[in-house]
Amino acid sequence: MRKRIGERTLLFRSEPRVRSAAAIAAKNEGEGAFSGMFDTVLEDDKFGEDSFEKAECRMFRTAALLACQKAGLELSDIHAMLAGDLLNQLITANYAARDLGIPFLGLYGACSTMAESLLLGGVLSDGGYCSPVLCCASSHFSTAERQYRYPLEMGTTAPPTAQRTVTGAGALLLSTQDVPLPVFSHVALTAATIGRVVDLGITDMNNMGAAMAPACCDTILAHLSDTGSDISDYDLVVSGDLGTFGSEMLLDLAKKYGLDLIGRYLDCGASIYLPEQGFSCGGSGAGCSAVVLAAELLNRIERGDVNRMLFLATGALMSPTSGMQGESIPGIAHAVVLERRD
Repeated sequence: MRKRIGERTLLFRSEPRVRSAAAIAAKNEGEGAFSGMFDTVLEDDKFGEDSFEKAECRMFRTAALLACQKAGLELSDIHAMLAGDLLNQLITANYAARDLGIPFLGLYGACSTMAESLLLGGVLSDGGYCSPVLCCASSHFSTAERQYRYPLEMGTTAPPTAQRTVTGAGALLLSTQDVPLPVFSHVALTAATIGRVVDLGITDMNNMGAAMAPACCDTILAHLSDTGSDISDYDLVVSGDLGTFGSEMLLDLAKKYGLDLIGRYLDCGASIYLPEQGFSCGGSGAGCSAVVLAAELLNRIERGDVNRMLFLATGALMSPTSGMQGESIPGIAHAVVLERRD
């Protein structure tokens, strides 16, 4: 039985189920478009810790623990955690994994990490190697800003194309077996398409949407070609954090290839904040798509509002060093298919 079709697409024949999810967010995100849907909203961005980095680690750890608790599982029941963040050497995921004490595979896909973790979690689960697995990602405005751009103390004004890094952590529990207390009974992971790096020469680190949109379009086209499907076969096509500018670019690119995404497209970054909050270009960060998926999108599938979703988390694969050396920004997008099953 084939598990790989076309050039880049994997089929998960056992259809691993998402059994639970948890989403932690900060005040700005908690007051945004998905208000009331997060498990925890932080009172302050340091989450009771003495640094923003420790706060992000605590968010990550809290989300992972909560996803397990919701499903009625102990940490010792988890076969593997696949996770990452935006910080150098994955310090958020690494230190959280140290505290959690479960088998761990650290991933760096920048803002594409949530889809990458689900893709690899699907491979491990469907292959019979590990189940259940935790798939997690996080980001924090204050940790990302001082790593990639400017010291926070400078209070630098963001240009119009800049997105706000989402402060949040999302965790999904994926399993081919039943769990004691499933939050979701109908959300299945059925396929995934591996992204490839696309670089059109964008060098502005404040315009990541433009760097990632071509990679997102490339993965959509590859997925449709590999599977022989049409964009109309999907109720919802979701990108991770292209923001308002990058989303417009994706819609224009897709149209050139004969794909009309209007009416079935959502970008997590462009959707997470309300217009009156003043973040005009939207959100970004590994935590952006993770919290929107965990807090809102899985519920749409569970309720039957969406029967088939193509979820593409998008990543800008630059580093502070490459940026200072004038390198362009490579983009990538991995896709997973989430479907409703009875």
